[in-house]
Amino acid sequence: MNGLEKYWYRIAPSHLLLWPVSLLFGLLASLRRTLYRSGILRSFKLPVPVIIVGNISVGGTGKTPFTLWLAQRLLDEGWHPAIISRGYRKARQSSYTPRAVTIADSPDAVGDEPLLMAQRGLCPVWTGRDRPATAQALLLAHPECDVILSDDGLQHYRLQRDIEIALVDGKRRFGNGLLLPAGPLRESVARLHTVDFVVINGGTPTGTEYAMQLNGALFYNLLNPSTTLPAAAFADQRLHAIAGIGHPQRYFAHLAHLGLSVQKHAFPDHHRYSAADIAFGDADAVLMTEKDAVKCAAFATEKCWVLRVDAQVNPALAQLIIEKIKR
Repeated sequence: MNGLEKYWYRIAPSHLLLWPVSLLFGLLASLRRTLYRSGILRSFKLPVPVIIVGNISVGGTGKTPFTLWLAQRLLDEGWHPAIISRGYRKARQSSYTPRAVTIADSPDAVGDEPLLMAQRGLCPVWTGRDRPATAQALLLAHPECDVILSDDGLQHYRLQRDIEIALVDGKRRFGNGLLLPAGPLRESVARLHTVDFVVINGGTPTGTEYAMQLNGALFYNLLNPSTTLPAAAFADQRLHAIAGIGHPQRYFAHLAHLGLSVQKHAFPDHHRYSAADIAFGDADAVLMTEKDAVKCAAFATEKCWVLRVDAQVNPALAQLIIEKIKR
């Protein structure tokens, strides 16, 4: 953790200063949502159903693997989904105009998560700063698409939605329960009572929550993706593992679950890697997430191996979502 994040999972004397700011943040967030719901601020309705996959907290909750899981389930049922995203920071600065994401793009241009989703090849993936404009441009280019999945966007009310799905980290939950900057929350926990479905990534769901796990035991070589190895193949090697995701410890814990002992290197979420970041002279292999891989591909060596993970979700949820969008 760095910066304010180290205060998000405890209460410290510094919260005497941070708490008033978080109250103001909550007031402004609530006012903004009210203005959109009342129609004072304009929102846009698309001609196809819109499913928002988001969260109420800062940091990784598994939105991207869940979105890919849902896209696959929709495809299996005969739907033609498409995914929209805003990218991240530098990608947002360059993505004023809506554009399709291709496997030839760089993560700096479109964002690491959109590029990861495009590489899976399930459906069209588009990115742009303006979500409604991005969705409209996508539908013009792909008139066959009959449902839009928005990766993130729970707090972006300019785009009207038919279904809201909130993901929660089952281990960290809501930290100290405070809003930014005193805690990790973008909106209060009460916001979860207004969404259609709550999905718990890891941990134990309660009440009407749905369980999700991230599974993966096979690594592919970043230079030669067709070359794969099971986790057991790395058991006696000198391993370094990097993770520039919202919750790096989840990745490291997964590697330990696979029986691998690694030297851990945690980076900030969406970290922009350089060759020096993965240059470990004593490493037999460098293990990374798919999200890291899209940013390391340009300078990868034969030592770079990527763990592919897929979301395993309560299958009843897919049917409930499909029934809802049919209505």
